[in-house]
Amino acid sequence: MPIETTGKKGRRKRLKHLSGRAIFPNMITILGLSAGATAIRFAMEGRWGLAVFAIVIAAVLDGLDGSVARLLKSTTKFGAELDSLSDMISFGVAPAVLLYSWNLKTLGGFGWIIALAFTVCCALRLARFNSKLDDDDEPRRKAGFLTGLPAPVAAGLGIMPVMVMLEYGNGFFTSPEFVGVYTALLCFGMVSKIPTYAFRGLIIRREYLVHTLLLVSVFAAAVTAYAWQPFIFAGLFYLLTIPVSVYRFHILNKSS
Repeated sequence: MPIETTGKKGRRKRLKHLSGRAIFPNMITILGLSAGATAIRFAMEGRWGLAVFAIVIAAVLDGLDGSVARLLKSTTKFGAELDSLSDMISFGVAPAVLLYSWNLKTLGGFGWIIALAFTVCCALRLARFNSKLDDDDEPRRKAGFLTGLPAPVAAGLGIMPVMVMLEYGNGFFTSPEFVGVYTALLCFGMVSKIPTYAFRGLIIRREYLVHTLLLVSVFAAAVTAYAWQPFIFAGLFYLLTIPVSVYRFHILNKSS
């Protein structure tokens, strides 16, 4: 009995001294998870635009929680695990449900296999990333690159055909056959060892800070004016950086 009392007192003490700084990043993560789960609901209801928007919001919040945690110096193992679980829902399950409900189900069982593969590959990608968080000797990490497509990026690229349909209507790029092959390539990209740029670690020099903020404001204005087009062009730009990152890593690895 005394042991139980002591444990409760210990828990009360820890909760009493738990600061808002420690839980604020986790609150952002929960909001991102909620956005991803809401995207699943919209996808099941056939509200494609809202589903895409919810996944975009989840991606924005996913980019904020880690940055806020590092800024407030409140990074924890619990937060890292919660972030991975949130990513699995928002970037593994939600895009797969959206793509299947919107397009891939017309391919029958093959469409379901592709959607399921997307979710599984996302889980494998996150597991591999988490297992190598402390592996500073990994060649791509040492060179400043990521291994394979990050889960949020793969999710964003995966829902690009939906954005194309919302912006331009149906066509070749929204056909089930194209979407199926395209999604399968993204699955391969997540579990591959292709070196990709780690834009999260991008360091902006002080003299370019104003220019960067101006660029962000222009992008935000473009989104309000042209809806999905800026996201489509951003996705295409990222795809163009992949061969550049592969070539750059090859040069760096060869010189070392």
